[in-house]
Amino acid sequence: MPILRLLSLPVRAPLLTVLFLVAVVLGNHWQMAQPSFTSLHGVSAAWFWCFVLLQVQVVVVFCTMPDLLLRQVSMLMASSRVMTLVVTLLVVITGGIYLLKLNVLTDVLILASAVMLARLDLIRIGVLPAAGICLCLMSVVVIGGIVSGTLLPHPTVSFFAEGLITA
Repeated sequence: MPILRLLSLPVRAPLLTVLFLVAVVLGNHWQMAQPSFTSLHGVSAAWFWCFVLLQVQVVVVFCTMPDLLLRQVSMLMASSRVMTLVVTLLVVITGGIYLLKLNVLTDVLILASAVMLARLDLIRIGVLPAAGICLCLMSVVVIGGIVSGTLLPHPTVSFFAEGLITA
């Protein structure tokens, strides 16, 4: 019976399916952007995908376990004023440079919104797994969607191919 409940999870929590579809679209988008990014910044494709998956994993961790992370950060900041200043400056400067310089703000916000909505949908149906299990579930869904999105063809390839055949 538990396996049936697990298999019916995408039907009972439809925003989990939406999270998968968002990850598919982002995976396809990153697949199309990868050649221009690697040639512009002079990095290999392997480093590009490592960077993308690291970014995705950070977003999933932060959006899946915000209470645990924020509790640890606030305890660190409560230890002294110096730590408060250091942590605040570190987060603001590195986060601002990262989000503004690399033009990834939209991707991060879309993925974060989808992960948070899927998490809320799981809570709505009464599925309250431990933080580690929820993190693994969300990571599998998102990375599976990204891999599926990279396997899809470029969306405009069929338009150009049809134009060449008729011409």
